[in-house]
Amino acid sequence: MQRITREQAKKYAFNWQDEPLLRVKPGESFEIETYDASTGYFKTPEDKAIPGRRPGFDRTPPHANPIGGPVFLEGAERGDALVITIEDIVVDDYSWVAIGPRRGPLGESTRWPELSGDYTTKIFKHTDGPSGTTRDGTLHFSDKIQWPITPFVGTLGVCPDREVVTSLDGQGPWGGNIDVRDATVGNRIYVPVYHPGALFYLGDVHASQGDTEFTGTAAETKATVRVKLDIVKKKRIPWMRIEKPESIVSVFADKPLECAVETATFNLMDWLITEYGFTPTDAYCLVSTCPDFRINVYQMCKIAKLMYVAGAEIPKKYLGA
Repeated sequence: MQRITREQAKKYAFNWQDEPLLRVKPGESFEIETYDASTGYFKTPEDKAIPGRRPGFDRTPPHANPIGGPVFLEGAERGDALVITIEDIVVDDYSWVAIGPRRGPLGESTRWPELSGDYTTKIFKHTDGPSGTTRDGTLHFSDKIQWPITPFVGTLGVCPDREVVTSLDGQGPWGGNIDVRDATVGNRIYVPVYHPGALFYLGDVHASQGDTEFTGTAAETKATVRVKLDIVKKKRIPWMRIEKPESIVSVFADKPLECAVETATFNLMDWLITEYGFTPTDAYCLVSTCPDFRINVYQMCKIAKLMYVAGAEIPKKYLGA
């Protein structure tokens, strides 16, 4: 199986000028060994998020959120849709979260001065599950609190049409740093293709995360991710889509949050109309009346130029599929 090693997975931009690290055929599985969002800086509680100590933070924007790629998919062309299937995620033996001055919504808090007066790094130990790996393992938040590891890929996608954008704050129809917890094992992610070969990148795995990634970092970790790519020829989609076994999700990023929610819902309606035979009237009424229609707020944190990421989701049982 072809693989991008961890030391190769240290790109900090979705750059269509990069030479492909792998060339794969549709349906061919490959692996990417990812760094955590700090490129390995955070190992102990003594490793603080002080910018002057962090490698790459003398750059603007800083070198953070490394990704592996590009991967060239044979046969992919502009105007196609890329189908990304996450087949497996095995995370490292620990993850971390870091807070402190000018980080996140409470980085200047006077209500709780400990959040803004000093830097804090928490390291979470991972233990293996019945499989003998972290695939079904446990994250230990503290001596008293723990939960199942629920990994997903935080940053993935293809090179955008004309721009070179950073893996830290780049977002668009093509993907980017969107921290969508549904980018995980068993789901299919669709993005538009703008360049021959699609030029796919992936990185920034989280061992777990709550809605919004409120502090600006989640349970950041290294991982090995197995992926396969496929193509839907000459299929135009407006933004990222996710197909789960039991539902479909339309993703969008914007500010303010209500704009992300509204456009994600518009795009879900378009999906219902163009692919599932709904009339505009029925699609509009369905998203307002169905008790299982959901809005997911995946990412809503104050970092650089990041937009807020929302997903409009509806179960397949209502689609007649």
